[in-house]
Amino acid sequence: MDMFVIRGGTPLAGTVTINGAKNAALPIMAAALASSGPSVLQDVPDLVDVRTLCKLLSELGMNVNRDASGDLRLEVVDDRPHAADYELVRTMRASVCVLGPLLARRGRACISLPGGCNIGDRPIDLHLKGLAALGADIRVERGYVIAEAGRLRGARIYLGGPFGSTVTGTCNIMVAAALARGKTTIESAACEPEVVDLGNYLNNMGARISGLGTPFLEIDGVEELTGTTHRIVPDRIEAATLMIAAAVTNGDVELKNVRSQHLTAVLEKLSEIGVKIANVGENRLRITTSGELRAADCIALPYPGIPTDVQAQLMSLLACTPGISVITDKVFPDRFMHAAELARMGAMIRREGPSAIINGAGQLSGAAVMASDLRASAALVIAGLSAQGDSAIRRIYHLDRGYERLERKLRQLGAHIERVEDRADTFPHSLRLDQPQTAAELTGPHWSHPIANTTSQKRSA
Repeated sequence: MDMFVIRGGTPLAGTVTINGAKNAALPIMAAALASSGPSVLQDVPDLVDVRTLCKLLSELGMNVNRDASGDLRLEVVDDRPHAADYELVRTMRASVCVLGPLLARRGRACISLPGGCNIGDRPIDLHLKGLAALGADIRVERGYVIAEAGRLRGARIYLGGPFGSTVTGTCNIMVAAALARGKTTIESAACEPEVVDLGNYLNNMGARISGLGTPFLEIDGVEELTGTTHRIVPDRIEAATLMIAAAVTNGDVELKNVRSQHLTAVLEKLSEIGVKIANVGENRLRITTSGELRAADCIALPYPGIPTDVQAQLMSLLACTPGISVITDKVFPDRFMHAAELARMGAMIRREGPSAIINGAGQLSGAAVMASDLRASAALVIAGLSAQGDSAIRRIYHLDRGYERLERKLRQLGAHIERVEDRADTFPHSLRLDQPQTAAELTGPHWSHPIANTTSQKRSA
């Protein structure tokens, strides 16, 4: 198992390119199961979740190959398999996206109930409700969803939930409805750019979907979907993460392959905090800071609001920004496990229901911390980049699910960050960062007992 060691305090500077979006690539890869021909997907990031889904698709009768250019080629070569095993599905929630394509194309699907990050309750009842409305016979037995159907038929489906529309549910129903007989109308559909990207992919394969990007979708079913070539939309969450990293370090960073129209709420909030954002070319943004940043209140909402997947990163930024800030997550109200780890670094955060109240400390201190989920990992890396001294971020396997070698991009921007094997003696005594260490740094009281030291910081906070 690996971990990151980070020496904070270095402003990020330079240019990096944003990868294709994980949250678009995964449902599009799953949708290829519904096609009768080969598809070529461009700009698919090389992530743990992508590799996991490749294994699952291979077990479901698909030939999956990444060529020398990095393009992913997918083609169904055996349409008999219909079961997605627990060992693969349990690690990745997006694997539930194979349910709709399997049911529509093969008439049967047996899918383990999904896993993924521990960020709160995320049932798939809306997925099942929508597929049942299309004519599927669905039951749940021993931790598996078993669905069967002949030719699905169009229906009117409402996908609103207590915390907004369902993104993966919209993806599942959209693919299934594309091959259903007749017209399907989806109300309260998810509007996220990743859902629109899936819809564009399906339309390129011959589907007839209108209303993409709005809560109301109309889908006229077709007899067959054919293969196509499609480029994955840029990852707005990776872009937001690097923007916040640049801001928290008082850096000067240019991002390439970023669509500002997908990040309107994030850009507005960062501007309110005091971050300078400028368009410097087509799909290029420059992030700088000048002067003191300001506290702000943030509410995570379904698109086009601030994404819940950026909530943790914003918390790290506001923990370093003087003043009182409040973050509320109305998508996943329990998604605050990172707050306790930020407190180990000196952050002053108090939880109140679906909100976290942050008393910005202005300067965090390095500590050994542990990631609880994908975006919490990114938040802790951001905190480490801004902190005084050295930090160790453990359980970064969460991070590898959604960021392709993030440490390489950060080093490209000048950060002192290394991926090392996580051993008991690794931190702090065997750090090998770019800056030399003194005997006092290695043996002084700050590192004499890291856990006790950070605990005392938390109590004093």
